[in-house]
Amino acid sequence: MAIPPNSGSGPGPIAPDGCAVEFYALLPPGEEPAIIQAAVGDGRTILDLGSGPGRLAHALAALGFSVVAVDESPDMLARVAGVETVCARIQDLRLDQRFDTVLLASHLVNTPDDHERRRLLDTCRHHLAEGGGALIQWQPAEIQDAWERGQGGTKGGVTFTMTELSRSAPGLVSATMRYEVGARTWTHSFTTRRLTQDALTAELGAAGLVVDAYLTPDHTWLRAVPAP
Repeated sequence: MAIPPNSGSGPGPIAPDGCAVEFYALLPPGEEPAIIQAAVGDGRTILDLGSGPGRLAHALAALGFSVVAVDESPDMLARVAGVETVCARIQDLRLDQRFDTVLLASHLVNTPDDHERRRLLDTCRHHLAEGGGALIQWQPAEIQDAWERGQGGTKGGVTFTMTELSRSAPGLVSATMRYEVGARTWTHSFTTRRLTQDALTAELGAAGLVVDAYLTPDHTWLRAVPAP
């Protein structure tokens, strides 16, 4: 079965992955910078893969980290200020520089394409300095199993609703989210891979990485380091 492409709609430009630039530029950094800061320790250089408009990059730079933001969308990177940027697909990125921390947030590791997931993790491994670690945000299978059409809520002035939900193929979940901020509305349709903890461990191992620690009680953030 072919994996449906991600898509989006609403005011302003839409990135290749279907994310609306203006919507993501509105989102606050939330608790993630504190999670990252606690995990990084003395490491001061961060490669932010899939940075979008700089939601995390700006907050991390304000904390004193040296950040390089990477995104394939020029429209996203145009919103990033005060941080070095690189316009590239994560899977294709091969910089000469190595980093104390490589950041793969936004559940990118749950991409439905198994080959692309391995390329994402290869990019993480390639850019790690000696003693460095990759901080990865993911969605465990049990979280996706609990999704229901029509679920939603309001947080930080954003009303969000899952308007469509399909589990038409084994291991794949397709959904459409609607986001409302005032009079503006955006949608994002996407397909994600159902990953168990064992499956993610195997994927990390294929890239030469092992789980060093889980960073949150729900295990949705982890630190992976090069395998011995």
